[in-house]
Parts: sequence; structure tokens; C-alpha cells
Amino acid sequence: MTDSLDNGKYATSAHYTGSGHIRCGPGGRSFTVDATFGLRSEVRLVNRVFDPATPDLAEVYRPAGRCVAIVDATVDHLHGNALREYFTAHGIPLVTMVCRALEADKTLDTVCRMTAFLGSDGCDVARGEPVLVVGGGVLTDTAGLACALLNRRTPYVMVGTSIVSAVDAGPSPRTCVNGTLMKNALGAYHPPVLTLVDRALFSTLAPEHLRHGAAEIVKMAAVDDEALFTLLQRHGRALLDTRFATTGDDPDLAAVADEVLFRSLHAYMRHEGTNMFETRQDRPHAYGHTWSAKFEPVAGLLHGHAVAVEMALTATLATLVGWLDEDGRDALVAVCRDLGLAVHHPVIEDLALMKVAQDTMRRKRGGSALWAVVPRGGLGKCDYLDDVEDALLAEAVDRHRAHCDRFPDGGSGLGMYLRDARWT
Repeated sequence: MTDSLDNGKYATSAHYTGSGHIRCGPGGRSFTVDATFGLRSEVRLVNRVFDPATPDLAEVYRPAGRCVAIVDATVDHLHGNALREYFTAHGIPLVTMVCRALEADKTLDTVCRMTAFLGSDGCDVARGEPVLVVGGGVLTDTAGLACALLNRRTPYVMVGTSIVSAVDAGPSPRTCVNGTLMKNALGAYHPPVLTLVDRALFSTLAPEHLRHGAAEIVKMAAVDDEALFTLLQRHGRALLDTRFATTGDDPDLAAVADEVLFRSLHAYMRHEGTNMFETRQDRPHAYGHTWSAKFEPVAGLLHGHAVAVEMALTATLATLVGWLDEDGRDALVAVCRDLGLAVHHPVIEDLALMKVAQDTMRRKRGGSALWAVVPRGGLGKCDYLDDVEDALLAEAVDRHRAHCDRFPDGGSGLGMYLRDARWT
């Protein structure tokens, strides 16, 4: 006997759907429940998101009768007046929590403060009411997790103000905080229902944040989109110099900036979005994120530099297993260095630490294999190593160090260290 349970009349939220059925076993001694959960997550490139003439946010929050927002403190200093004037112009009340969002704040304590605000008297966000999140990668991860916990699932709209939050952390379903010496150790799968990407917000980014955010674009280009990689070879430096064509007046470069952002987002969400709950490990967007989750906090690196170091190392590893020729490795390293990203750091020579990173990531990815993402067959394509034996890892590290010793700086990046307090 099977009973199906699904009635749209009683829907909790317009943003999520679900259905299920229960099946009784023979003899009246057991039953099985099967359930499905459905969501839709949209990503849009917009121009001047806080200009009152831009309708996207007003269309979301006018029906709700208000907007409850969590805003990065630095973003509030730079763009807070524009945000408030936008909602005033549309006659929509705005309730805001301004929150510091440094790497040191990527903790459960921060998430608890957010949920206390969202659930407080006078705010008390409803289960179907979308929260607005405005900020960079740390705020994306923490506020997203707060929304995942509030009412067991509260929708949110993301406006990414950094490259990391715009093309990677913002639309991602993975919300998280750091654990002890492990990046993103605790979290939940909870994507925004809408992500708005506005490169005009990049005009206020510090050079080091532009630079380390660009690593997430290099990541998708190197393993999933050869045309995107070519665009970075040709225009990467100019995009950084002009803050993604937000300074100067070059319509051709502005068109390139839009294409680079769109292609990066599409490549990322083509895999991340269709594998929303990480039920499979064929994940190109995990390139640069196998060993770096462990060595990034140990070395105190900005995330993008840690990712770039691992990308460069695994490109060398790919040459050892015959998956990539040295020209391909050199092209990847050249793009990273042209953007000022690190391609080597002495922390990767700590093989004991690297082995712990592998063991930790193997467990995180289900325990059956490492599934390290490695370019294969040229840039723009990839495959997955189910294991990297100790001897092979040691050889890759030695070869990569020797290759980077040819550079005057040994493969270091510009502004590659965190400025805020070390997190523990």
C-alpha cells in the first residue's frame, strides 16, 4: 500500500516545494518513506543594483511589505546610504543588521547573533520571507547558514559585493563556518533563491580582494571553460587594473568583464547548482580545494591565494601522471602570476600536513576516494584522482618547488596574507 502526500494548498513557502510517499511492507511490521525537496535558485547579472531605477530588489520585497537585511559593516560604510535610499525611494521599510565579517568572524557565535536578530521581537522573520544578504564571502557563508537554521529553512537573496561572493560563495548552496584549523568545517546546504551580481560594486574593492577573488574565476576556466581561460590570458590584468571595467570608460572591456563573470558563474553553477546537495563528487568547482582547506589557515593565506597555490601544484601533479603537458601547466601558472596570485608557498612542503589534509578531505567526500580535481587533456577539462600516494605527492611538491624557484619571488603572491586576526 502506498499513500502519496502532497497538497500545494498547504505550502509553507513560495520558494520551495516538496512531495513524498509512504509504503507499507508486508505483515504490518515496517514501512518506507521516500521524499523529495525542490527549489529554484536564480542568478542574474544586473547594472547598479542600488539605483532606484533598477527594479530587481523592489520586485522581491514590495510584496513582502518590508526588507530585513544583514549587511557587511565595510559594505555598509561604502554602500549603506545607497541601499537605504533605494528602499526609501520604493516606499519599502528596511530593517538592517550591520555585521563585521572578517575571517575571524566566521564562527557559530556570529551565526547565533544573526539568528537572534532575525528572530527578535519586531523583526521575527517569517519562514517564507526572504532575508537580504549584502556582503562578501564571509558574510555570504555565515548569513546563509543563519538562514538555513532559522525556522529550519528561511529563503534569502544574495547581493555579492566581492568577486568571491559574486561568482562563487554567493550563489553556492554551501553555507558554513570554520572549525578548528579547518576551513568551512560546519555548515548546511542552503542556496539563495536569488543572487544578484553587479560588478559596479567592485569599484570599491581593495586590490588584494580583487586579486584573490579572481582565483575563483581562474579555477573554473582551468577545468571547465577553455574560452574563459583565453579571456583571462588576454584581459585578466586589465580587468584587475580597472576593477572589472568599473573605472575608465572602455565599453569593449566592460563587455569582456560581463562575459567573464557570466561564463564563470555559468560554469560554476552548471556543476554546483545541479549537484545542489553534493550527492556526487564529480565536482570541477572543487579544483584548488583539496589540500588548501588545511594549509590555508595554517599559513594565514587569503583564500584565493591558497586556492591558486593548490591549482598550480596540481597542474604539476597532472604533468607527472600524464594528464597535462608542461605547456598547459606553464600557461596556468602564467595566468595566476599575471594576476598577482601565489603559485607556491612553503606550507605545501609539510608533507605530514598535506597527508592529514588528504585524509580529512577523503572522509568529507564520502570516504571511498579523494576525488582530487586535476586538469586532464588540456586546460578547460578535468578528471579526478581517486588517490594520491605519498611518493607521488612528495614528487609533485619537489617538482613544483623546483619549478617555482626559477621565479625571483619563488612563486609568492601580492598581498597574499590575511590582515585580520588569525582564526582558531
